[in-house]
Amino acid sequence: MRLWPLPAVLVWALAWGVFSLLVRGGVNPLLAVGAACGVGVVASLLGESWWRRGIIALGFPLLLAASGAVALPAWAWLLPLLLLLLIYPLNAWRDAPLFPTPFHALKSLPAQAALAPSALILDAGCGLGDGLNALRAAYPQAQLHGLEWSWPLRGLCALRCPWARVRQGDIWRADWSAYDMVYLFQRPESMPRAAAKALDELRPGAWLVSLEFEAADLQSHARLQAPDGRPVWLYQMPPILFPNQLCLGAKPQTAL
Repeated sequence: MRLWPLPAVLVWALAWGVFSLLVRGGVNPLLAVGAACGVGVVASLLGESWWRRGIIALGFPLLLAASGAVALPAWAWLLPLLLLLLIYPLNAWRDAPLFPTPFHALKSLPAQAALAPSALILDAGCGLGDGLNALRAAYPQAQLHGLEWSWPLRGLCALRCPWARVRQGDIWRADWSAYDMVYLFQRPESMPRAAAKALDELRPGAWLVSLEFEAADLQSHARLQAPDGRPVWLYQMPPILFPNQLCLGAKPQTAL
């Protein structure tokens, strides 16, 4: 989203246009506000940070309130917040923002992590499906699964990736033991938890793959470089553990 704040202004204008057209067409003003707020919330998925997403999503209702164009009950102004919570549940705020995986970011994976044609791969926190698309490009014959906490994002991802099994759920409560590879694009604060879960649940020979962020408690099998320069970290179970392994609650293991 370069040229900021132009994208936000364009989304606000689009939302205002939707609202105006619906009101002129005789639609109930409350429904028109809901539809226009929905435009802003969905478009906020394109924001590169939480504060930009908030500005994109809340811009229209704030402009509407300032204009006084329509009289709405006080509770109606909670609608955009409810829509935001639907797209971005509080449970997901501790994990990664919705950053898409570049399509060719994982193309070098098979050279380091060879998988059987029917291998099971999980995109943990699949968002809108960009990671699944990148994984499919790298492993076209694998069985791809996606797990996403947000119901709307899960639905959109399933529409974009009909060849994958996309489910709604918490990546930290899900069982990873059936997968040959788990792919993450989280954030640095999530990686110790991901490393601990991988050690507890992934079977020997399975892979943990992280775009950009390192699991510093584990010795990586390889560090690849995506076309845009970001690192791709590969960890094969069981990895070598560093001295702070006790923080993960794991027993010492040796490399294969």
